[in-house]
Amino acid sequence: MENQLIPDEIIMNKIYYIRGQKVMLDKDLAELYGTETKKLKQQVNRNLNRFPKHYMFELTKEENEILRSQNLNSGKGEHSKYLPFVFSEHGILMLSNVLKSESAVRVSIRIIDVFVKLREVYAEQTEVWLAIEKIKSKLDNQDKNMEIVFRYLDELIDKKHQPQQRKRIGYKPDDV
Repeated sequence: MENQLIPDEIIMNKIYYIRGQKVMLDKDLAELYGTETKKLKQQVNRNLNRFPKHYMFELTKEENEILRSQNLNSGKGEHSKYLPFVFSEHGILMLSNVLKSESAVRVSIRIIDVFVKLREVYAEQTEVWLAIEKIKSKLDNQDKNMEIVFRYLDELIDKKHQPQQRKRIGYKPDDV
């Protein structure tokens, strides 16, 4: 696939959150790079020293089952006897060096751009949530203050409706 033809949405739909990281599957990357998953994995295996665990790791059977159950479009060849590799953003950068083609470099840059956009969107969302929480806090304080004001008003109204005995003014005693 030419990188200009890959919409952000297609790349975003191929990004998963596994073990606390945003990652992409080997088969999805192979498709984007225009190669076979088998060839991609061969190149990675030949260059394992370039892929520490936070760049690339193999899914466990359980993780793979969960991922397959979440994907409704399980197609032919997805029931491989080999567990998939997943690559973090840094692993994807390293893949472009290992695959050594102009296309792989362009596609990797495109994918990294999408990762950066996702980070920016997440940061913006976080700022919005923080602002909302700040507003909620102010509203809670205002609610408490309004509650106090209404309590005082109720007390004043109660006092107003209570019959009050007035003291007489003058020289005559009250009991007359």
